[in-house]
Amino acid sequence: MVTIALIAAAVLIAALGVAHSVLGEKYIIGWLLTHDLPRLFGGTSFTAGTIRFAWHLTTVLFVGLAGVLLAIALGAPTSTMLVVIGSTFIVSAVLPIWFTRARHLSWVVLLVAGGLCFWGAVGF
Repeated sequence: MVTIALIAAAVLIAALGVAHSVLGEKYIIGWLLTHDLPRLFGGTSFTAGTIRFAWHLTTVLFVGLAGVLLAIALGAPTSTMLVVIGSTFIVSAVLPIWFTRARHLSWVVLLVAGGLCFWGAVGF
């Protein structure tokens, strides 16, 4: 019964993440970016990119947490959970690279953390 509950929780949280990105892009981010934004690094593109990647980071993290819940529900070893977490960090690193052209340096930390999780998975 606990397995079914965890799988249901994983599906719900992943769906919430996807809805967050889709609806947020449609109803919030698009509107927000039509207004005056702070000019950072010489313009508003960095600010707009930061807003976008931070918004969509929520979805990536929700889907990653859903993956961890599924791994727990299926009795996966710790190494599998570390791979899921590491993958989540690496996918998260792509967002600031893409949306800010790597000017927001959070991607460095996310990429290193993801690599360390993979390293930890190999050590188990």
